[in-house]
Amino acid sequence: MARALLSQLLILSDRPPRFSTSIIGRGRDLTRTRGAVPSRFPLLPGLDFRCNCTASSPVAEAPGFSPSPIRKRVVSGVQPTGSVHLGNYLGAIKNWILLQDTYDTLFFIVDLHAITLPYDTPELLKATRSTAAIYLSCGVDPLKASIFVQSHVRAHVELMWLLSSATPLGWLNRMIQFKEKSRKAGDENVGVSLLTYPVLMASDILLYQTDLVPVGEDQKQHLELTRELAERINYLYGGRKWKKLGGRGGALFKVPEALIPPTGARVMSLTDGLSKMSKSAPSDQSRINLLDTKDVIANKIKRCKTDSHPGLEFDNPERPECNNLLSIYQIITGRTKEEVEHECRDMNWGTFKATLADALIDHLLPIQARYSEITSDPAYLDQILSEGARKAADIAETTLNNVYQAMGFLQR
Repeated sequence: MARALLSQLLILSDRPPRFSTSIIGRGRDLTRTRGAVPSRFPLLPGLDFRCNCTASSPVAEAPGFSPSPIRKRVVSGVQPTGSVHLGNYLGAIKNWILLQDTYDTLFFIVDLHAITLPYDTPELLKATRSTAAIYLSCGVDPLKASIFVQSHVRAHVELMWLLSSATPLGWLNRMIQFKEKSRKAGDENVGVSLLTYPVLMASDILLYQTDLVPVGEDQKQHLELTRELAERINYLYGGRKWKKLGGRGGALFKVPEALIPPTGARVMSLTDGLSKMSKSAPSDQSRINLLDTKDVIANKIKRCKTDSHPGLEFDNPERPECNNLLSIYQIITGRTKEEVEHECRDMNWGTFKATLADALIDHLLPIQARYSEITSDPAYLDQILSEGARKAADIAETTLNNVYQAMGFLQR
């Protein structure tokens, strides 16, 4: 995939030189002091892993990291569409808790991405606030991370337009998610934003001179596009060309890398172990929503799809549902794979489902309690989002102004 995209880049850009992902500087000092937003709610314990990422590999794996004086930056977000579910939590939000202790982190609600398909306007407003409250209730700490709403930092849209001018249409036509969604919706019902939203995603990442992006396997194609766009813009407008226009020269964007956690990156549907747990799935039975009541959770687990094989086991390709449910149990309980195998291998499905439901209920109950407390104080939530947007905008404006200058625009 990377070689294919890079070959297109070389052709379209008249054979540009290679760029190193380790030489691109930041727009500002990352050791800045965080804002004085009080952390009113205690953190949940995180997963038992730390992230070890190097600048030489496009994909970083995770089990041990020694922080440096200048922290690498991590950027991630979740769409405010539908209810935040277990897949969002285990695959993304729960992993953020440890990342915020090691990295300079920005976590935002990507509301601009939520309008690429027809949507309910009052629901978007409600879901945006709810998603922000879930970030906090899951343990994202505003004293450690910038938490904000994407549309509150207008540089996201401005940079997207600038990047669009240099994005070959063929790159976007190859994006798998566009093909799948447009096929389902039909050409007459698909807006241009569905095609171009990968450019907005690239803007989200490049705007903050991001080092690492937590992604699942299904999102790696979007990150590859972002990486190729960064190198393309650096070649077209950076270096000596930028310096001749009064800039500092060098690269305009840092080329980000993927950060893939060792577990929990891909939580599957409760009704189909071969499909990812999704907000857009028509059946609510396919997912555990973080705000589901204990009775709803117990019912969904009781009715989830299983198989007729005896015993329980990981990694059997003929038993995707078994592997998915055991993996969920492993992550929720914080146990090792070996411990879960030893505990569950001789269980029948009835016993295991009850055990899994109890573990999920116990884990989600404190999150739900914190969520109720946070949403009862709208002023506190507004303060967090406002401060997070201010911090993000400080970084974003530096990058955006540099790009405007390098692309030849008259400075304000």
